[in-house]
Amino acid sequence: MFTGLVMGMGRVEAAEGRGAETRLRIRALFPLYDIEAGESIAVNGVCLTVETFGDGWFTAYASRETLSVTSLGALKVGSRVNLERAMALGDRLGGHIVSGHVDCLAEVAGVRPAGESRIFRLAFPPAHGRYVIPKGSVALDGISLTVNDCGPDWLEVNIIPETQKATTIAEWTPGRRVNMETDIIGKYVERMVGPWTNGQPEATEGGKSAMTMEYLREHGF
Repeated sequence: MFTGLVMGMGRVEAAEGRGAETRLRIRALFPLYDIEAGESIAVNGVCLTVETFGDGWFTAYASRETLSVTSLGALKVGSRVNLERAMALGDRLGGHIVSGHVDCLAEVAGVRPAGESRIFRLAFPPAHGRYVIPKGSVALDGISLTVNDCGPDWLEVNIIPETQKATTIAEWTPGRRVNMETDIIGKYVERMVGPWTNGQPEATEGGKSAMTMEYLREHGF
């Protein structure tokens, strides 16, 4: 489990492709102490498991499934990535709850200045639009961000100078594809109410929503 607060950037030192799989060797560009074999580290928002490690570097394996739903397959020697170690109990939850399990790839559609900040618009598959809400949270390449505005298949985020400096987002230009993870809470809520909505987010009865305050109270919510 992560928070989306990037600890710093890393650099890919090796990317050994093995068919539809790959093994990455990544060196942190910040002090990274006490790495342990088997621990989880988010690389551009993708939860990977440390296999081997040394002074400030580690290797991790990315499976066929991981490469099929994330942008990790595009990484090459020299690529910079966002890194975050798993959250420890007692840490401040400064971002939001991030699992490191990517939902889809989003594409940068536009960038415009806003004072010292920059506003990025990203497009994504419309199937994920119901999990994105104004002023809600989203993780893009592992960065916890607040949604400024959104539509069925797009969202906008405001990137402050500190985030531009501390993450790879300064490298984003139109056409760049990034890993997107929507807020896990919304997905759990949808799953929980599914049995009462026939599995449909907007199930209705007689043209009216089946979800009423009375219905929720009757079923213990």
